[in-house]
Amino acid sequence: MANKRRKIQIFSAGCSVCDDVIRAVKDAACPSCDIEVLDMKSPDVKRKATGLGIKSVPAVVIDGKLADCCTARGVDVGVLSAVGLGQPIA
Repeated sequence: MANKRRKIQIFSAGCSVCDDVIRAVKDAACPSCDIEVLDMKSPDVKRKATGLGIKSVPAVVIDGKLADCCTARGVDVGVLSAVGLGQPIA
């Protein structure tokens, strides 16, 4: 029987929030988990992240699927406009 491994990818921008997530994931990982930290500063990693639907970092992908906790985030200019972006102060 083949040795089954779980592939965990953490997309990171190298900030302290990303570092905290990397530590937390590593602490929670089991011996069957292979963890890879990917640097979003790399154009290849950025393309891969875009293809996976990653809109903000840190983001975690497990066995090729973006974790639910990492979806539906990112900057929404419409929401920012609703709270004042682009509106001069009178």
